[in-house]
Amino acid sequence: MTPRTAGLGYAIASAIAFGGSGPFARPLIDAGLHPLHVTWLRLAGAALLLLPVAIAHRGALRTRPGLLIAYGVFPMAGVQAFYFAAIARVPVGVALLIEFLGPVFVLAWIRLVRRRRVPRTATLGVILAVTGLACVVEVWAGLRFDALGLLLALGAAGCQAAYFLLSDTHDDRPPVAPLAVIAYGTLVATAVVTLIARPWTIPVSVLAQPVPVGGLTLPGWTAVAWIVAVCTVLAYITGVAAVRRLSAPVAGAVACLEAVVATALAWVLLGEHLTWPQILGGLIILTGAFIAQRAANTPTAPAAAPARENTR
Repeated sequence: MTPRTAGLGYAIASAIAFGGSGPFARPLIDAGLHPLHVTWLRLAGAALLLLPVAIAHRGALRTRPGLLIAYGVFPMAGVQAFYFAAIARVPVGVALLIEFLGPVFVLAWIRLVRRRRVPRTATLGVILAVTGLACVVEVWAGLRFDALGLLLALGAAGCQAAYFLLSDTHDDRPPVAPLAVIAYGTLVATAVVTLIARPWTIPVSVLAQPVPVGGLTLPGWTAVAWIVAVCTVLAYITGVAAVRRLSAPVAGAVACLEAVVATALAWVLLGEHLTWPQILGGLIILTGAFIAQRAANTPTAPAAAPARENTR
């Protein structure tokens, strides 16, 4: 097996693993857990499993503390907290598709705030993504979904974009191993979310009672364990393995499967059906996000984050 073939396999596995978080988190939220509680359980569990990695790379705390804090606050705590809060109010697929507007926000910031020229293809990507968003939320029906839920999903996209922009550094400081960034990111994110989630108020009884996932009823704690072990730890590890074997744009393109997987799982497990205009809009958003992400990797725009898989 060639490195590229293996990389594609890892990228697909990562996208599938990430895509399962929403369909397993939504039943927990419906059962009584606050979205911040689910976020904290996911981050704290992942931080515990990745603690040996953090200890092995403790030197990163001295060399790049700012990067570790930024990663923990934005793509770890911010994206996931906003995403889980969004899926409590809008369908999983809609929330995730809106989150994929992150690269579009990056280019808008570069052009409107930094006043820097962006490639013409970037403009096409932005137009496509905004058009797709209009289809997903069905603007002709007067915003079909909860307005706060849509704003929360946009917040997830904004946090993702913030990390991309914070990663726009061109200095001689030593790089940090991707797994170290992820391990310390979960630790920082857990500390941040602890302050607002107040995990001591989690209704522990929900973790013991059965929750419906598709046609099955599973104890709540098994859904949490799946989110932690598969949708977080395994997803990040396979994502890192993919980027090491593929270019960032290719890995990012494959990561778009995450939205497809999440939408399909929500359809099968939660009965959340999207209309044909919404499905078409989702495909347009993913196309626009892909074009925008490739544009963000050109010399006229700052480099994007190491990999799109590493932001969720």
